[in-house]
Amino acid sequence: MFSREESKKLRQDFWTSFGKSFPRKWILYNTGIKGLSLKFHFDLHRAMVSLDIETTDLESRINLWEKLVSLRSILLDEFLSEAMFADEIFLKNQKEVSRIYVEIENVSIHNKNTWQETMVFLNKNMSQLETFFTEYQDIIGN
Repeated sequence: MFSREESKKLRQDFWTSFGKSFPRKWILYNTGIKGLSLKFHFDLHRAMVSLDIETTDLESRINLWEKLVSLRSILLDEFLSEAMFADEIFLKNQKEVSRIYVEIENVSIHNKNTWQETMVFLNKNMSQLETFFTEYQDIIGN
């Protein structure tokens, strides 16, 4: 078991190492579409790359979600064949979001032996998700 400070240090070390191993500017929150962001996640059990719709305006969220669902076959066939679609997910803070994501399990930010595998997974899948988003941004954002 790690103390809070040890855990914080491991997280910082992982993300610093990831940035050095795969140096590039990711889109993440700079999508140009209000309430839509691309995210990395890595915790004690899994790593995930996601496209989250977090707008508090339900009508806007539904509208964005329907556009993404209409592009589902393209995303699955050409970019992320393992992508999962969840129209309703509740985060730890009880905020409701819609999410498209891919994940890898049995990795841990506390286990340095899984870091390389996780970094490769995050880089590969976020690159694919960004390419999809960039190519279809006009459809998603209108």
